Amino acid sequence: MTLAPRLYRDVVARALAEDLGRQGDLTSDLIFEASDTSSAVFRAREAGVLAGLEPALEAFRQLSDQVTVTDALTDGAGLEPGAVVARVSGPTRALLTGERTALNLLGHLSGIATRTRRLVDAAQGTPATIVDTRKTLPGLRSLQKYAVFVGGGRNHRFGLDDAVLIKDNHIAACGGLTEAVRRVRRGIGHTVKVEVEVDTLVQFAEALALEPEIILLDNFSVADLKAAVAARNAGSPTQRKILLEASGRVNESTVRALAEAGVDLISVGALTHSVTVLDIGLDSE
Repeated sequence: MTLAPRLYRDVVARALAEDLGRQGDLTSDLIFEASDTSSAVFRAREAGVLAGLEPALEAFRQLSDQVTVTDALTDGAGLEPGAVVARVSGPTRALLTGERTALNLLGHLSGIATRTRRLVDAAQGTPATIVDTRKTLPGLRSLQKYAVFVGGGRNHRFGLDDAVLIKDNHIAACGGLTEAVRRVRRGIGHTVKVEVEVDTLVQFAEALALEPEIILLDNFSVADLKAAVAARNAGSPTQRKILLEASGRVNESTVRALAEAGVDLISVGALTHSVTVLDIGLDSE
């Protein structure tokens, strides 16, 4: 997955506008002349995985076309404390004004990539793939999902139009799982996949009989996950092709047991909705 500039230019512009307000950067503009120049270095202050360097640099580029970048690492690079991520040079006002926007984006996205990598490593050697969810911060979905990919995870649907996911509230409002699937299949094309969320083994048996492409096992115990995997594997040829996705309370201490239960996917909302930033600084040289 690549991150096209069109996916972050507006995000960066809005972030800068929020920071600059009505009067601009009073501090930098009063201390420095427009002709003053400086250099600074992005440096990791803790170990992690780099993600979002180009959106971070975009903050400076939108403030001045005279900013230059050297010694830049590539997203996905492993970082150790003290590692140089990139050097920037150009008008002092642009570097100081864009600093916080750049660091906010870089730290947040690198934090997502870092946590994703930890979970991917914890599930290594099992059939399970770590995936994200739609539990993203408004306006940052493309960037956050990109950071998950950089960290070694994979992306669930980007939006409501990607695929069908019949959840508990759909089922409750519709009156039943079977009826919900029937209505969906009546209206979709042959390229659209259907995923069904269930939260008990009884519901799972009903869903398995309906043969959707994916079944989401929400907050299942490890024992129930294993039972669902066994039932899927003992089913018809079509049922054996169904992907099983585990979700709910996934973290570094639980992910290995979930993965070893034999599921195909483990979705983790915390990757994007409550991640801790990776500490990266920008220091003048």
